[in-house]
Amino acid sequence: MGVEIKESGVTDQEVADMEQFVYDYLSASVQTEDDGGRMRWYPWHSADYRFNHIKNVVDLARKIGKKEGADLDVITVAALFHDISKLEAPQDVHAEEGASVAREYLSSRCEFPQSFIEEVCTAIEAHSHQGSLAELPLETQCLIEADILDKIGANGTALMLLRMGYESRTHMDSARMVDRVFQRGKDHVDRLESDTADSIAHQRLKRVKWFREWLEEEVSEMDRDCEF
Repeated sequence: MGVEIKESGVTDQEVADMEQFVYDYLSASVQTEDDGGRMRWYPWHSADYRFNHIKNVVDLARKIGKKEGADLDVITVAALFHDISKLEAPQDVHAEEGASVAREYLSSRCEFPQSFIEEVCTAIEAHSHQGSLAELPLETQCLIEADILDKIGANGTALMLLRMGYESRTHMDSARMVDRVFQRGKDHVDRLESDTADSIAHQRLKRVKWFREWLEEEVSEMDRDCEF
C-alpha cells in the first residue's frame, strides 16, 4: 500500500478563499438567528469578532508550529475552520460541527489528499479538548495552545473591559475585572505544553499585570482588594 503524499502546500489563494468562506459562513450564522439572538448581545458573539479571533489563532498557531516543527499547512487550515460553527451550534458540539463543515469544504472545493483532510478535521474536532495536551498530535496541540493564548493578555483585557460596559460597571471595578483576566490566564497557562506557547503566555500575563498596576496608580477610588 503506497503512502499518500501532499505534493504541494496550501497556496495563498486557497487560504484567501477559505478565509472568505469562513467569514461569509459566520455572517450567515448571525443573520439566520432570530432577532440576532445572543450573537448581537455581546460584540464577541458577532461574526466580526469571531473572525478576528480565528485570524489571531491562525497567526499564533503558525508561530508556535514553526518553532515546534509542526505541519504549518495542517495548522493553518485547522485554525481557519476551528470556530466556523461557533455561532450556530451549541458550545459542546461546535468543534465536531466545525470539522464537518471543513471536511465538506475541503473535499468538494480542493484537491488535497484525504489524509491531509483527516489531519485537519482531527485537529478541529479536538480543539475543545480539556485534558492533557501531551497526548494529542503536535498540530492539534498548537491549535489548542493558540486558542488559549488569544484569551489572555492585552486582547483578553480589552474584551473584559468591553464586557464591563455592557454590564453597566464603572471603571472603579476595572482592577478586579482585569485581575480575573490574569487569574484565568494563569489557570490556562498550566495546560500549555510547548516552550514557545509558554513563553508567549508569560509575556502576555505580564502585560495584564502591568495594566492593572497602572490602573491603581491613576484611579483614586480603585478597588485594591485583588492581589496577583
